[in-house]
Amino acid sequence: MSALALSVLLSLVSAVAYAGGAIVQERVAVSSPGEQYAPLHRPSWWAAVALNGLGGLLHVVALAYGPLSLVQPLGALTIVFALPMAALFVGRRAGATAWRGAIMATVGLAGLLALVGASEGQSLDTAQRVAVAVVTGGVVVALMIAGRAAHRHPAVRSMLLATGSGIAFGMSSVFTKTVAVDWSEGVTLSDLPSLGVIGVFATAGMLLSQASYRGAGLAAPLATLTVVNPVVAAAVGITMFGETFRYGTTGTALALSCGVVAAGGLILLTTERLARTAETETAVETETAVETESAAGTEPAAEPEPTPVEEELLTAELLVPAQVGPTVLEVAYDETDELSLDPARYRFYGPFYGGSYIPAPSLDRHRVRVKS
Repeated sequence: MSALALSVLLSLVSAVAYAGGAIVQERVAVSSPGEQYAPLHRPSWWAAVALNGLGGLLHVVALAYGPLSLVQPLGALTIVFALPMAALFVGRRAGATAWRGAIMATVGLAGLLALVGASEGQSLDTAQRVAVAVVTGGVVVALMIAGRAAHRHPAVRSMLLATGSGIAFGMSSVFTKTVAVDWSEGVTLSDLPSLGVIGVFATAGMLLSQASYRGAGLAAPLATLTVVNPVVAAAVGITMFGETFRYGTTGTALALSCGVVAAGGLILLTTERLARTAETETAVETETAVETESAAGTEPAAEPEPTPVEEELLTAELLVPAQVGPTVLEVAYDETDELSLDPARYRFYGPFYGGSYIPAPSLDRHRVRVKS
């Protein structure tokens, strides 16, 4: 097998490893919603870390056997590999819009990277390394804060965190290249701070990529990360390492066009995710409203049947005695009055509020003391 064919094979296997790691990360994010950045107790998360590490190692080995203009564009195939792999292994099928966005992002990124010309190995001095590390760290922290502020919009939050992850990974690649150039002349202890920066940015990129998959699916975060990572590295290479686009002005115009295509693909993926989130929320609201209406429209519980005693009381006829005597006193009461033979003269009173009257008890007012 020729060196070029081996480089192509290693690049394809690297892209598959990156895609597998992204799929595992997304599944871990779905199954562990309470652990946003680092579900350390999940073996599957460590498997994703191992797959990403394997992809990076194979990418470096591929660069040793093939030209940068070939290996870097093949790395963009991660997005294309991830969608069918997710449908095959975890049953997550992507829609037509997601496929169009993924293909646009892949083609645009591949064209952009193919147009970046190689240059002689150059390194950064101490001041440049400090400035790049501080600025990059500030940008990544700002994107993390913005992502936390956009927690009500999972798609936007995911894009912000994925962008921060891509920037962190891209800058770790820049410092890796710097250290590699330094070590070509001999290993020195002066590169220890740069190695520390590489470890910090690589860890931040891994944690942010894990957080970006929570509630946002697979395609949009992965496409954003895959595009931002090499674009940031290429931008630093052009501005600080003396790299240029191939074919002069024509190559620069083509590179800008490829960048527009890649950005359009990311926009398609983001809008597709936003539309899917809106449909999900609408379906949940509709289901909740239906359940509420069903609960409000239920028939009231049937009243218990009356017992035999209650039925007897309900059907019994109430007998009210007829009125005897006058309803009001015919004469005023006087202590000198003699006891009348008419029992209704003083002892019966008229009905109150239309009700039946109640005969008063017959008492001797001279012998009975009423206690109040």
